[in-house]
Amino acid sequence: MENQNGVQYGVDTSDAKTYFTSQQIHLQDCDLKDMERKTKFAHLLKYKMDYPEMGTCLIINNKNFHSSTNMSTRNGTDLDARKLHETFTSLGYKVMVYNDQKCTDIFGLLKKISDEDHSKRSSFVCAILSHGEEGLIYGVDGNIKIKNLTDLFRGDRCKTLVGKPKIFFIQACRGTELDAGVETDSGSEMGQDTQRIPVEADFLYAYSTVPGYYSWRNTMNGSWFVQSLCEMIKLYGSHLELLQILTCVNHMVALEFESASNQETFHAKKQIPCIVSMLTKAFYLFK
Repeated sequence: MENQNGVQYGVDTSDAKTYFTSQQIHLQDCDLKDMERKTKFAHLLKYKMDYPEMGTCLIINNKNFHSSTNMSTRNGTDLDARKLHETFTSLGYKVMVYNDQKCTDIFGLLKKISDEDHSKRSSFVCAILSHGEEGLIYGVDGNIKIKNLTDLFRGDRCKTLVGKPKIFFIQACRGTELDAGVETDSGSEMGQDTQRIPVEADFLYAYSTVPGYYSWRNTMNGSWFVQSLCEMIKLYGSHLELLQILTCVNHMVALEFESASNQETFHAKKQIPCIVSMLTKAFYLFK
């Protein structure tokens, strides 16, 4: 590999084996317009939203669990489900809420939706409210891998959602670590050719917390994450794209919430949501 004027040149490689792309894009000495022309992204910055339907929003709301799971009742989750229903209905989604679902029920619901024809829909949204562990979500009778659910919507399995946003909101714990927080002294406010895209493209996973940590829910007011999500969509959904909205959600959860518990171990703890995005364009929640 050569180094010329501080810019390195070479071929694209994979950590698994050598791989050569059919087209190399060099970005040195390019202004923004020139870069957009060369990369062909200028007309691909936003997802198409002018379909006849916004799409389906599925909400799985698990509150009461079988005694065999040793999982407690998730008081406050009904408020989360209600707020999500209100929020996504107002955006034009067909919202379906299912309460206290077994693992097979959850898989079956998502499998049925993934098999539907989404040709006239702009996107798909799923919110799962439950107990969880890292990589797992709980049905009322046990747990199931989140990946087993989201894989149903991969590009090679759900063809009518290819190139469209597939959004998953996960309100659940991802472990048992607690975040005590830390003090800070800084405060700041065209015609298109057919293309091949990765089967994992156009997904977004918005988790209520980062890997390994508890996720907090107020028994009277609902979870920090879902309540913040609905509030930020209400405030900014008409002019910000989804990743910007979720950054606002992160800000709200991080700064405006702190746990209040009679148990010292669980008192005065913090939380930060986690956004995992494979979106390839800006996703605006309006047509």
